[in-house]
Order: sequence, then C-alpha cells, then structure tokens
Amino acid sequence: MTAPFKPVLPGAYLSDQVADVMAAKIRAGRLAAGDKLPTEAAMVDQFSVSRTVVREALSRLKSLGLVESRQGSGVFVKEIGFSPLNFDTKSVASRQAVIQMVEVRRALEAEVAALAAQRRTKTDIKRIHQSIAQLDKAVAVGGDGVLEDVQYHLVIAEAARNPFLMGTLQYLGQFLQGATRVTRANEARRDDFARQVRDEHAVICQAIEVGDSETARRAAGAHMNNAIVRIEQADPAFWQQTGDALASTLVHGLPAAS
Repeated sequence: MTAPFKPVLPGAYLSDQVADVMAAKIRAGRLAAGDKLPTEAAMVDQFSVSRTVVREALSRLKSLGLVESRQGSGVFVKEIGFSPLNFDTKSVASRQAVIQMVEVRRALEAEVAALAAQRRTKTDIKRIHQSIAQLDKAVAVGGDGVLEDVQYHLVIAEAARNPFLMGTLQYLGQFLQGATRVTRANEARRDDFARQVRDEHAVICQAIEVGDSETARRAAGAHMNNAIVRIEQADPAFWQQTGDALASTLVHGLPAAS
C-alpha cells in the first residue's frame, strides 16, 4: 500500500482537493488497478477532513470511472479506460458558463454544418426547412422556441452523417438546451436580436441547401459568435430577473455521481 495521504489545505472545495490528489495518484500508477483504497476512517485521518468530504471525493472519483465500490470489501481502483466527459460544477452556473458552452457549440456546429452541406439529401433539406417553420410557429404563439431551436440544430447534425458528432451533440444536449434557454430568453427581449437569429438560421440553411460547405461552416460559426455577442450585450436587468436563474439550471443537468 502506498504511503498515507497528506492533509489537504484549509479552504473551499476540500472534497475536490481530496479527489484531485487521489486521481493524480491513480493516473500516475501509484495506485494501480485493483488496489484497495484506505478505509473511510483512515482517509479522514490522513487528509484531516470530515467523513462527508471523503464521501464526496469518492463519489467524484466514481463518476470519473477511476474507482468502484465492492459490497462488503471496500473501494478499489478501476482499470483506466476512456474517461467519461465531466464538468466542473463550480464554473457552470454563471454568465461566463453560457458563453463557454456556446464556444463548445461553435467548435462542433461549424464542422457539422460544413459536413451537412456536403452530404445532405432532399429529405434533409425538407426537414431543415420544417424545423425552421416549427421554430417560427413556436415563437409566434408565445413560446420560447428552445426545443425547436435545439431540434433545428440536431436536424442539421443528422444531415452530416457522422454518428460520432451526433453522439457528442446528444450527450451534450442537456447542457446545450440549458444554454439555449438563456440565449433565447435574452434574444426574445429585443426585436433586433430575434431578427438576427432568424436571418442567421436562414443563411446556414441556404448554404447547406446549395452544397456550399465553406459558407455553411462560416455561417454556423458566425451564428455562435453572434450568440456570444448578444449575451455580452444583455442588460443587467436580464441577468437579475431571468439570466442567472436560467443559467443556474445547467448545474442540475450535470452527470450525477454514482
């Protein structure tokens, strides 16, 4: 067994400190696959933290796929494979987190649009037009259009014919939808913002329809860039009244610790 852990430094997020120390040892091979971790009581003593902190740290390590509990035996290091996607809850519920999620969308959706322009079929074009019509209809009757907006982008992703990109977007769907709620709520407050979004969707659709992959890539990237600008231009009242509350829901969509 490895040498005892050292006490962590006082401050916020003690459980993160504990988890980071243990994860580093696992990834460095100092705790190998199959090794049994010290008991909860031993880790409380070694790290000089509470039982709650240790339990939270272990929960995070389990969510990262680094350790597993064996009933009646304890907690053991797992064989490291592909690490699942995970997100830092401390940085999510904020205006900046919405911008960061839109940056993720920009990286993915620019390429998705370019591939869709290369691979789309007549059926795909029809579905994209239908998704835009459904979005316009939802807004016209007073809806926020969030689900329809997300569906519009997913229809384009399906036209790209890349199951890995599609799978990534589906995994991120809970976060993308949360960020979209914020961007659309902001855009609904200003007619000029709403018009911009409709025009940007139309430009992307047209580029895909005519098979112009470079224009589609630029248009999709510009759409995300403009979404960031619109968030940055949101007035303080928006964040006080609506934005912060909507952004905070991103936290609740984080992968649950197992």
